[in-house]
Amino acid sequence: MRRWNGWGDDTITYPLPAIASGFLGSAVGAGTPPVDAALDQVLAGVPASRLPAHPLVSTDPLERVRHARGQSLPDWVAMRSGRVPAFPDGVSYPTTQDDVRELIAFARSADARLIPYGGGTSVVGHVNAEPGGAPVLTVDLSRISQLLRLDGASQLATFGAGISGPDLEAQLRARGFTLGHFPQSFEYSTLGGWVVTRSSGQQSLGYGRIEQLFAGGRVLTPEGTLDLPSFPASAAGPDLREAVLGSEGRMGILTEASVRVTPLPEREEFHGVFFPDWGRAIEGAREVVQSRLPLSMLRLSTPVETETTIALARHKRFIGALETLLSALGAGSEKCLFILGFHGNDSVVRASRKEAIGIGRKHGGVHVGQLFGRLWHKNRFRMPYLRNSLWELGYAVDTLETATTWANVPAMLPSIHDSLSLARAGIDEKVHVFSHLSHCYPTGSSIYTTYLFRIARDPEETLHRWRLLKSAASNTIVANGGTISHQHGVGADHLPYLRAEKGDLGMKLITGLCRELDPRGLMNPGKLVD
Repeated sequence: MRRWNGWGDDTITYPLPAIASGFLGSAVGAGTPPVDAALDQVLAGVPASRLPAHPLVSTDPLERVRHARGQSLPDWVAMRSGRVPAFPDGVSYPTTQDDVRELIAFARSADARLIPYGGGTSVVGHVNAEPGGAPVLTVDLSRISQLLRLDGASQLATFGAGISGPDLEAQLRARGFTLGHFPQSFEYSTLGGWVVTRSSGQQSLGYGRIEQLFAGGRVLTPEGTLDLPSFPASAAGPDLREAVLGSEGRMGILTEASVRVTPLPEREEFHGVFFPDWGRAIEGAREVVQSRLPLSMLRLSTPVETETTIALARHKRFIGALETLLSALGAGSEKCLFILGFHGNDSVVRASRKEAIGIGRKHGGVHVGQLFGRLWHKNRFRMPYLRNSLWELGYAVDTLETATTWANVPAMLPSIHDSLSLARAGIDEKVHVFSHLSHCYPTGSSIYTTYLFRIARDPEETLHRWRLLKSAASNTIVANGGTISHQHGVGADHLPYLRAEKGDLGMKLITGLCRELDPRGLMNPGKLVD
């Protein structure tokens, strides 16, 4: 069964190797395992529902707990401590478009607010009910999840928006296709969630981000149905798909999505290259992506992330021998791990691999074969389980991300690290910070930063530590010309920084779209716009 207060299936664990405890202790200090609230304690704090009875709506306390929060660090603190400021008043599982229309009408008559819910994997507060105010109904779309149409000739597939990543890929692969969209939350996140948060999969370099894959669909709004046809291209005015992409449930409920699919590749490989230092690593990665080779992904770790990855690795004997060899070849303590993904037919994979690894060598890179690539591929959906293990040892871990131009990457990344290091002075705690470039483009790259610190005995103090760190990094991102979100969306946590990116007129346009489709403000309040 899925955990109610953490990540993933409660039968799956990702224990840290014994050496990791010593590594974490030296990085941030010894952790103190927290005393978490039991489920019965949290259930006892669920207030009576304020919604009138409806046959499509459950007011069961357990359902309301399971839909109360997402996966952000504040969400974890709330659920683990039992201090949840608000619960939805009811949860519904519609199975048809007519059910969704009926729920919108019900919310209007009950003066309730609607929160669309996909997989509950948001890390910026997309699915959280706001304290006080009107009653809240969470609409869980997991039962609107069928493959509705597959046009193999046109390479278009249409699904119910509540389909999860594994189910979507299973349906496509049985027919010889793939969407190729693999965010780290893949096991639980949904197609609709990907669209309305402008998600990016780990192999987006080859398959495209969700805005490139989303071909059309259907949105049910309080003002009616918005149908978006799936044209190959159109010059008929503004593209209304762009109004839905990133809309975060503020304009309506996406119930159906058509996506551009690709035939399954004949071959797929993931290789590792170690660069001697960060400067040469950035130049090598930039040249590889600007060569426009048919790659599926690139991931470049900083020296600290590379060190952390090696410290958490389980193949100690091999790793020790490899480090000795790398040091002899000029990749010592400042080495950076570069993972490259290749896909296509045999000849394409061989040719692009030869060219990309050749570029890496030109910048001092040492090709180490497929071990690190295979380990990354094997564990890419298991890594979130580390959050459970770290929490139980007394450590909180959070991530933040941005994107900027190649010219700005060398200054932006250390600025983010410096902001977190400076902010830690306000909490009198060590913070372990590391980053990687996870999505590269010819014009620039995303920067994905992880920071880890000790959990305090008082949950409010843990939240205080998070707020200082998150706000320091977010302000630095805005001040240095990065986007406030490359892939996580806006939600509630990034809302204070959005105006700096969109401007006053841009915010008026977004707000105007929301008001036009939802004049009474029924949809997901407190997210994306005030």
